[in-house]
Amino acid sequence: MKNISKIVVLILLIITSCKTNKNIADKSTVRDISTKKIINNHYHQNFNKKTVNAKISARYKDRKTSASVTIKLRIEKDKTIWMSATKLGIPLAKVKITPTRVSYYEKLQRTYFDGDFSLLSKWLGTELDYEKVQNILLGQAVLDLKKGKYNSKIANNLYQLSPKKDNDLFGILFFMNPDNFKLNKQEIRNTEKQQLLIVSYPHYKEIKGEQFPENIRIRATDNKSITTINIEYRSVEFNQKLTFPFSIPNGYKEISLE
Repeated sequence: MKNISKIVVLILLIITSCKTNKNIADKSTVRDISTKKIINNHYHQNFNKKTVNAKISARYKDRKTSASVTIKLRIEKDKTIWMSATKLGIPLAKVKITPTRVSYYEKLQRTYFDGDFSLLSKWLGTELDYEKVQNILLGQAVLDLKKGKYNSKIANNLYQLSPKKDNDLFGILFFMNPDNFKLNKQEIRNTEKQQLLIVSYPHYKEIKGEQFPENIRIRATDNKSITTINIEYRSVEFNQKLTFPFSIPNGYKEISLE
C-alpha cells in the first residue's frame, strides 16, 4: 500500500454525504421554484452541530491500487478535521486539518506532510481551503452560492444549478435533492488539466435532527486515470467533547510536492 498517504487524504475530502428515508421525487412532483429559493433552502439545511465523531469503512481503487481501511473521523466545526486510519486494527496514518494547515503522516513508508492546502489541491485538481473541505464533508456546496449568480432547472428529478457566467478553465455543477435540498451531487471540472471530480451523496438519514450520511461516492478522473472511493458510515455521534491527538514521529521523511 505504497500510496496510503494519498488514499487517506483523498478519502478525507469525500467522507460525508446525507441520506433521507424518502426516495427522490418523481419529476411530476418536483416543483419548479426559483433559483433563489433553492439556494435559500439549501442553506436552511446547514449542519448545526458543534462536533462530529464517526467511524467509517472506506474502499479505494485506482489503476494500480486497491485498498480498504477503517477510519475514525472527528470534526469540530470551523476549527479542526481529524482522521485516524487503521487496517485490521493496525494504525496506518493520521490527518489533521485546520483553517491554516494540513498535516498528516503515514507509518508504512514513514512519510509526512506539514504545510498549506497545496498538496490537497494538487491531488484533487481543484483549489481547496478549509471551508471547501468542510463543506464537502458536511454535504454542502463547495462554493458560496449566495455570492454568485446561478441558473437552475429540473434535471433527472433534481434541481441543477450552474453558474450564469461560464469559465473557460473551470466548471462546476450542483444537484440538489428536492426532498431536503441537501446535495445529491457536485461536479468540479478543470478543463485545462482535463480533470473531473464528482462527489455524490446518494442516500440520507436523519440523526438527531440532522441529515447525515450512510454512504458516499467519489470519482476523480483525468486524461490518464480514474480513482474511485466508496464510504460507508458505521456510527455517528454529535456534540461530544473531542480530542485531536497528532504528533509527527521522529525520523519520518517529508513528502515533496514535485
